[in-house]
Amino acid sequence: IDAGLRKYQSIRSDKINDLYFDENEFNATGYRLMGAGKMNDAIEIFKLNVKLFPESFNVYDSLAEAYMKSGDNDSAIQNYKKSLELNPENNNAREKLKSLENK
Repeated sequence: IDAGLRKYQSIRSDKINDLYFDENEFNATGYRLMGAGKMNDAIEIFKLNVKLFPESFNVYDSLAEAYMKSGDNDSAIQNYKKSLELNPENNNAREKLKSLENK
C-alpha cells in the first residue's frame, strides 16, 4: 500500500496529465481492503480520501468505520463526530457514536 500511495502522489502532482480521482473510487478501494482483512491498508486509503475530500461527511464516516473495526474506538468517535458535524442528518454516525460512547 505504501508503494501505491507514493505512486498516487506522483501521479497526482503531475499537472501535465491532470488525472481525475473520485471520492467513491477511493472509498470502494478502502472497503475492498477491509473485506480482505487489510485494516491498516484500508485506514490509509480512507485517510487519503479525507485529505482529498475534507468537506465530505461520507469519507469521515468510512474512516470511522475502519477505525472501529480495527479496535481504535477513540479515533472512530472522533471521525463519526466530524461526519455528523458535516452532515447532521447522518443517522449511521449518530447510532455508531451512541454505541461507542456507551462502551
